[in-house]
Amino acid sequence: MRLHFAELGEKDRRLYAAVEADKLGHGGQRYIARLFDIHVERIYKGLKELKNPALLADIPPGKQRRAGGGRKKKK
Repeated sequence: MRLHFAELGEKDRRLYAAVEADKLGHGGQRYIARLFDIHVERIYKGLKELKNPALLADIPPGKQRRAGGGRKKKK
């Protein structure tokens, strides 16, 4: 699982972690967060995206984040 997780992009990591945590049920989010060494909030965000496909539609094709995400450009 860790090898597969390491090969994924940011968006796919978030969704994969959310799917695995959802399968485990109660306590799954914390367990998966420790397993993959990620913050629990990242899993919560993935769960929101899985339950509301409109959030995933906001992400442009070929991108990992919605518009406005990431570091701002230097002026």
